[in-house]
Amino acid sequence: MYRERASRLTGAVVWTNRPSTGGEGRVLPDGCMDLLWHEGRLLVAGPDTHAHLTGGRPGTWAGVRFRPGTAPALLGVPAHELRDRRVALSDLWPAADVRRMTARVNAADDPAHGLEDLALRRAAETPPPDPLLGLLVAALDTGRPVAATADELGLGARQLHRRSLAAFGYGPKTLARILRMRRALALARAGVPLAETAARTGYADQAHLSREVRGLTGLPPGGLLTAHG
Repeated sequence: MYRERASRLTGAVVWTNRPSTGGEGRVLPDGCMDLLWHEGRLLVAGPDTHAHLTGGRPGTWAGVRFRPGTAPALLGVPAHELRDRRVALSDLWPAADVRRMTARVNAADDPAHGLEDLALRRAAETPPPDPLLGLLVAALDTGRPVAATADELGLGARQLHRRSLAAFGYGPKTLARILRMRRALALARAGVPLAETAARTGYADQAHLSREVRGLTGLPPGGLLTAHG
């Protein structure tokens, strides 16, 4: 069973997943990065450019999902170094520090609460993320074109790409594709027909929507909605 709630850390989400059965799962790209706990270990999920497939026996996972562009400031690692990867937190931070953090999370009444406390402590010790990146995400998530958004923010194309790599793990066009796909899937899950969904989210037509969803997730919209229904 998957559950989530808003975090005390602005913009973040705290979640827990306790699958009742084994088998393959599919984590869709969302522009975010996560701090994870699994069976007593702390890990980091980097930004995905395609669906991340999970498998194996059932086991509890807990996580803090950071809003796009905010995790690198907390982790002290550019997002592109973690793109499409799951790594142990001890690969990023001193092992002794991670052992102490892991012990605190494992001792918490709920690993998700322990992770949230860890994220809050880290946020208090690090500079806040660049507010310009938040404006970029907000603009792209409304369907604004990348070039127009860059102009409005006073950024050149190269500067925007460089800052996007560090903050999101990929360029702004990839981020825009992922955010648009998320908007489309939300409409489709709400019962909006796929042709109307495509029109409302800026795809050329339903076939274009299907190609983009398949390219980012590995499944067409229909199969994806059935799998996640």
